[in-house]
Amino acid sequence: MGYGAMRLAGRGVFGPPPDRDEAIALLREAVHHGVDHIDTAAYYGPDVVNELIRQALHPYSPELVLVSKVGARRDDRGGIFAADEPNQLRHGIEENLRSLGVDYVPVVNLRLMRAGPPDAFFDDQLAAMIAARDDGLIAAIGLSNVTVAHLVRALAFTDVACVQNSYHLGDRRSQPVLDECGRRGIAFVPFAPLGSGGTGERSVLDAPKLALIATRLGVQPAEVALAWLLHVAANMLLIPGTSSRLHLRDNLAAATLRLDDEAMRELSVL
Repeated sequence: MGYGAMRLAGRGVFGPPPDRDEAIALLREAVHHGVDHIDTAAYYGPDVVNELIRQALHPYSPELVLVSKVGARRDDRGGIFAADEPNQLRHGIEENLRSLGVDYVPVVNLRLMRAGPPDAFFDDQLAAMIAARDDGLIAAIGLSNVTVAHLVRALAFTDVACVQNSYHLGDRRSQPVLDECGRRGIAFVPFAPLGSGGTGERSVLDAPKLALIATRLGVQPAEVALAWLLHVAANMLLIPGTSSRLHLRDNLAAATLRLDDEAMRELSVL
């Protein structure tokens, strides 16, 4: 069970948090409770989240794996745009080094911002990532927002440490990617594992069946949704995000929640 740090930024993942001290305390509590995988990006804020991580946790424990991503940028009004040309990917990696205060980042995901099958541009992006790894700026390459075809194409050029795609109880479109990762021994990291989190049409937490299962087990619905992901595949790594220490504790508790056969059957058709 890791931690997704995106929600530490302000509203819309833009600007500073409403309570900087609370954000720093949350990061320290996460690591205190055994979190050794933190997901971030220089364009969260932008730079806000990386700087919070640096203030809270630097110098970093050797056991802590920081995972960032490149391929996007923010404008001064919070808009998000592609920044995925090979030279922009290199610049994004260097931004992460500066804001995190490290000589290299353990894993950096190439996040695809353009639809379509793998092509010559994707090959050029991979070449930029491989060059950054060979130059010692990153230790391993990951992929994000990809298809099976992208994964297979990438593996023709390089090892892939992880794949980060959308996947949760309400969105299982990446099941083929998860299956391919499982066959190849690659970690799968579902981003937004609770949908949008909270409540609303983009969240999984309002499903009546989920609430009934949580009540029967005596836990929170979010714990059930996260535990389900861990039960789905052995190569699943979770990075639920929150700006609340209370929710952090609930999320971490999901790692030890055991779902019975009845719960798994009900959730399989949610």
